Amino acid sequence: MPTLDDIRRAFASRQPTLIAEGGQRRAGVAMVLRDEPGEAGPSVLFIERARWEGDPWSGHMAFPGGRVDPGDRDARAAAERETREEVGLCLADAEFMGRLDDRQGNPRTHRTLVISGFVYAVEDPPDLSPNHEVETAFWFPLRDLLASRNHVPYKAHREHDFPGILVGDPDRHIVWGLTYSFLEGFFSVVGRPLPDRWTPEHRRFARRVER
Repeated sequence: MPTLDDIRRAFASRQPTLIAEGGQRRAGVAMVLRDEPGEAGPSVLFIERARWEGDPWSGHMAFPGGRVDPGDRDARAAAERETREEVGLCLADAEFMGRLDDRQGNPRTHRTLVISGFVYAVEDPPDLSPNHEVETAFWFPLRDLLASRNHVPYKAHREHDFPGILVGDPDRHIVWGLTYSFLEGFFSVVGRPLPDRWTPEHRRFARRVER
């Protein structure tokens, strides 16, 4: 399992693949890591989004984050602001480790959304304080994201099972879609790639339904 030092080295000289500005809506998410005591290694922060009728992301597992507001400098600023608002965690003094490749989502409109992911490490973070947008928030060991026992299908649509990672309650806490895709990119950077369990048909369908 990669340590925080391994992750620092992996991101130190990496240039992420970015999607250029072109009038798209933008969003930013924060992949926040902390070191656990002993030999447990790093863990990562997940949120379970609150359930709202009509919300296409209702109940999804995700990294904290959201869309860029007019007052945000850029997607990274949006990710930091949303993390503070959603779970009460300020990243102003956190270690910025690097940026993941941009991802392109397709909301249930005809406009494109580009999502940028940023990796941070925090020391002795305060207790999490989820706001009304978050059902729950918790830390999960990175090493358990790689454990085959936690790799499960997620039925996002009656005709399609998508790759997923179980991080808690099997009926609620399965990471899939966009967040799974960011994790694929992260583990590839640190030299521990997830197994490729996508088919071309799955990827095409995912771009239509996951965001």
